[in-house]
Amino acid sequence: MSDARSRIALVTGGGTGVGKAIASALAQAGWQVVICGRRLDVLESAARALAIRSGHGRVVALCCDITDPDSVGALFEEIGRRFGRLDLLVNNAGVNTPPIPLEEISFEQWNTILGANLTGAFLCTQAAFRMMKAQEPRGGRIINNGSISATTPRPNQAPYAATKHAITGLTKATALDGRAFDIACGQIDIGNAASEMTSAMSAGVLQADGRVAPEPTMDPSHVGQAVVSMAALPLDANVLSMTIMATKMPFVGRG
Repeated sequence: MSDARSRIALVTGGGTGVGKAIASALAQAGWQVVICGRRLDVLESAARALAIRSGHGRVVALCCDITDPDSVGALFEEIGRRFGRLDLLVNNAGVNTPPIPLEEISFEQWNTILGANLTGAFLCTQAAFRMMKAQEPRGGRIINNGSISATTPRPNQAPYAATKHAITGLTKATALDGRAFDIACGQIDIGNAASEMTSAMSAGVLQADGRVAPEPTMDPSHVGQAVVSMAALPLDANVLSMTIMATKMPFVGRG
């Protein structure tokens, strides 16, 4: 592929947590990075910090509600206007609720998680497909944040697990449908990267056997470096699935 400095990346949910770590790693690798989310003040603060940290690579903050087709359309139109192309989409944005027994989950909670974690990823993928098919040179890469929950759910988190399992299906369908247009798609399943979403883990979280136990976490910068490695491949090679996790988290075997 061409030099990273000529390539454009979009990271959804790029203003905080894992998304910010991914955006930082891409910027430090020389990518021009767009970060999007719903809170412009958070995004702009992150963009300033990332630009200073990287020392090169342009970081742009654009406000977008990825659950709204019109907002997503406006985001990609602005990316096209500013840069003329998109080489990498990282579908990272997502939400969760505290653990709730399945029968007590409200319809509103279900729809909120479905919209942010699955519908948003689909809408951004659809818009990226249109741009990547039409641009010259053609093609690009899409990387989805699947989470460990795309393989194994946690107790009392049915909506989150359902959306992350669905992301695996979206990843495979995107990889298949993108073949003819030089669009590669892969998934990174992240386990216990330290962020706002994992802040409770050090105090203890519910385990499958009913115990409450603390869990190890890892620095989210490792996730960023993994994404940079996936994105650096030529478009005739693809990491379809990668799991990166805190080594001692209770996932493999009996924990």
